Amino acid sequence: MEGRLLCWEAEKELQAQTDPVLLQNTVLERLLTTQDRYLPSPTYFQCVQKEIHPYMRKMLTSWMLEVCEDQRCGEEVFPLAVNCLDRFLSLVPVEKRRLQLLGAACVLLASKLKETKVLTIENLCMYSDYSFSNRELQSMELLVLNKLQWDIEAVTPRDFLPHFLALLDLPIERVQQVRKHTETFIALCTTDCTFIALPPSMVAAASLAAAVTGLRPENLGMTYTSLATTNYLAQAIRCDPNILRMCQEQIEVSLESNLRQAERERVQQPKTVEEIERASTPTDVLDFDL
Repeated sequence: MEGRLLCWEAEKELQAQTDPVLLQNTVLERLLTTQDRYLPSPTYFQCVQKEIHPYMRKMLTSWMLEVCEDQRCGEEVFPLAVNCLDRFLSLVPVEKRRLQLLGAACVLLASKLKETKVLTIENLCMYSDYSFSNRELQSMELLVLNKLQWDIEAVTPRDFLPHFLALLDLPIERVQQVRKHTETFIALCTTDCTFIALPPSMVAAASLAAAVTGLRPENLGMTYTSLATTNYLAQAIRCDPNILRMCQEQIEVSLESNLRQAERERVQQPKTVEEIERASTPTDVLDFDL
């Protein structure tokens, strides 16, 4: 009898499923008590950086997001990369000519920590139009690790999302829709300097509340209102509901600003919708209705 070896390769990269044990309240409590350890300084533009300004960070983080999306990185990579970026900028003055190099190094580190298939140095150099070399990227990567004391496994808003989704007890068929919209809001907050100093739990809770409001609770099969959702999430993170609602409103303002910018670009220079979305806003941000 002839023996045969069957080789099989999955068309889609396999991802680990959420472990229900990790959604227990003790894990959420641990995240809440740990998150402040990884907050960047809210005043680093004024107190540390001499050449770097908020609009430069906006441009850089938008580029980092585009790289992560184009390379189909997991949702955890981009927020972690930006956290490393902000914490480094809180400590070390950076020349503006080296800012993109720093951003690439942070994406590389986050990819190594969160991805099974790591972004390559060669690809990151290519995305920068070869504005830096492989050796320079490796040197910057080591510098970031040293300045952050090799502690780059930060708590990000994305870490709280599974916990908050479980708390809301959404209909199973709506969870993925709400998750996708919330992740887009988190990406939007991550590129906006307004949210630099906010705890990740607040960004995640406000993003989820904004997603539920935009999608409308009645359309999601929820039995409680948007206001009740916000209040419940505020209780979960031990936050004043009024403060969380203010954060949610700021997210909605940021979304509207991105939509206006996209519209201006559409008027000034005709492009495809996909080009405008990629250049101006996080994934699917044009689909929101507030």
